[in-house]
Amino acid sequence: MFVITTDQIDSQHSDDAVSTAVTEIERRWGDRLPRRPERTAGDEFQLIAPDGDSAMRIMLHLNRSGTWSIGTGVGSVRTPMPDSIRAGAGDAFVGARSAVERAKKKSSHCAIDAPGHDERAAHIESLVDLLLATRSRRSAEGWELFDLLETGMTQGAAASSLGISPQAVSLRAQAADLKLEAAVTVAIGSLLDEFNDTTDGSETE
Repeated sequence: MFVITTDQIDSQHSDDAVSTAVTEIERRWGDRLPRRPERTAGDEFQLIAPDGDSAMRIMLHLNRSGTWSIGTGVGSVRTPMPDSIRAGAGDAFVGARSAVERAKKKSSHCAIDAPGHDERAAHIESLVDLLLATRSRRSAEGWELFDLLETGMTQGAAASSLGISPQAVSLRAQAADLKLEAAVTVAIGSLLDEFNDTTDGSETE
């Protein structure tokens, strides 16, 4: 399992963003999550992602706003899983807590921990950091196209929506590294799943 713990950046000087973030995550990924995301304390919330692809996409979604420090823990979750995520336990929860504390000190604001598997977690974290660095250089026009394609729109339909030629859309997609990001996101999700298979032992009460 993958546990994601988030802490709002500079929450003392900004409006509370937890409720909006939780609502958006439930809207986009709720049917894949084993439990509802929950506020755990003040400006923090937590969720459990069942697979690497979901965990990766949620991390990217949260990171884009620049609002969150994001810690992802990889490993076991004690079963039976309680109804409330706040009562959850296991290595993935421990890893998420240590990861979010590290994330607060990183420029990417994203970290991955797995108790007892530090080196492999660090390797995957480095790949995530590289992808985040690429995304941080994307122009507003690149993000505009990204958002249209995320809805399932084709590049041709996006060109019509934007009022530009298909060739211009293709050039914009290349400049924004959209094809590369899609491939890398899938690849890291697969690496997370393989990593999880080596760490996720069953824990029962």
